[in-house]
Amino acid sequence: MSTQSYLVGLIGSGIGGSLSPAMHEEEGRQLGLQYVYRRIDLEALKLDASALPELIVAAERMGFNGFNVTYPCKQQIIPLLDELSDDARALGAVNTVLLRDGKRIGHNTDWSGFARAFQRGLPGANLDRVVQLGAGGAGAAVAHAALMMGTRALTVFDVDSARAKSLAAELQERFPAATVSAGEFLQGAMEQATGLIHATPTGMAKLPGMPLPAELLHRALWVADIVYFPIRTALLQAAEEVGCRTLSGGGMAVYQAVDAFRIFTGREPDPERMYAHLQSLLNR
Repeated sequence: MSTQSYLVGLIGSGIGGSLSPAMHEEEGRQLGLQYVYRRIDLEALKLDASALPELIVAAERMGFNGFNVTYPCKQQIIPLLDELSDDARALGAVNTVLLRDGKRIGHNTDWSGFARAFQRGLPGANLDRVVQLGAGGAGAAVAHAALMMGTRALTVFDVDSARAKSLAAELQERFPAATVSAGEFLQGAMEQATGLIHATPTGMAKLPGMPLPAELLHRALWVADIVYFPIRTALLQAAEEVGCRTLSGGGMAVYQAVDAFRIFTGREPDPERMYAHLQSLLNR
């Protein structure tokens, strides 16, 4: 057994069902590392994102090597960091923080995780006209991934219209060859869409339900959900019923974890082994 040890964690709200600890710890075991991954659940602690400064200081004092960040902290954490990777800076969102040499370094592995999962799970999908629901931290990452993969027209919807407009403007600047806009009329956009990306918390075990009316789904769509707990959300079930190709959030969960593990340890994890492990966890 290697004498190398790692202490990492996940900061977010309502993360009791997260499978990240199991995925990371099992891969660490397979690589002969002493690897501990802890949940820091704001909901369970009766805290909100305003507690981030004290939580980060506590993690540093306890010797954490780093931590992942999820809803609702991916954007709020940025002012508390010393450095950002190019991806995190461009996206304005962080899901992985490395604590090293007294510095807090923010990364984003969400976009690459989504892209790899999409290419594996929906090969050949038509990316001409994509509708995305959600313009938060995860939304910024998956929208970036969609445009990197060749989406020609992306329409972003969010309950906060100003946030959708801001993200659309940032993406349009980074991807001038595409057409990126903030949506106003969901029904019209869905009628023309070739694909739908869902990037809000709706559908999670703690927030059950549909992010849009089921009647807006149609057979010509593919539907990708970033939620993975449960693995078959109400949205995916409704999409499958009308004949859509679908992609669950499981692949993104694995591939973002692969990249985060590499950042924390400097070791190369086995993506296929981690994917198989996630599937076994979900099947239990």
